[in-house]
Amino acid sequence: MTNDNVKMIAFVGMTGVGKSAAADYLRKKGVPDVYLGGVVLKEMERAGYDRTAELERKFREDLRRREGKDFVAQRAVEQLRGLIGAGQKRIVIDGIYSWTEYRTLKREFPGSIVTVALVMPKKKRHGRLKRRDGEALVLEEAKMRDWSEIEELEKGGPIADADHFVVSSDDEEETFRAIDEVLTEVGFFG
Repeated sequence: MTNDNVKMIAFVGMTGVGKSAAADYLRKKGVPDVYLGGVVLKEMERAGYDRTAELERKFREDLRRREGKDFVAQRAVEQLRGLIGAGQKRIVIDGIYSWTEYRTLKREFPGSIVTVALVMPKKKRHGRLKRRDGEALVLEEAKMRDWSEIEELEKGGPIADADHFVVSSDDEEETFRAIDEVLTEVGFFG
């Protein structure tokens, strides 16, 4: 299967910065997406676990230890190839979480993936996490999640090596305009 003319935008960033909102914005424009966090959630559901922030963290870390650091990326590769095989030429990747996932995806789809790091001051991001529907985190939980993602997942690598950076704003429309500028610059829609 060839990746000719396939363009993927991969959003990277710390929890609460707006990756899923950015992916949803493009989904509403008709761009299919692959949600890497969904791979873990699906495995949790399959194993019969309740979804809590603490259980999700432990499960995610155990899953990667058991199945390999690139387990999530390998599942995403299958999904991405399925979309490409179905004729999709524009795809969003919602949340590359680890350096290993990043390297695996870049290797599998050379030249097709453009990474966009969404960044936001930590205090603002943690404030968002306190208000998040379904999985609100208090300040100490948010800090622990940050450290876990940096230490266990090596999440900083994909952010540091991103092709583009967008400062995520509390005004989503402002963030989406900045994303549109990046999409235009890289010729995502044309």
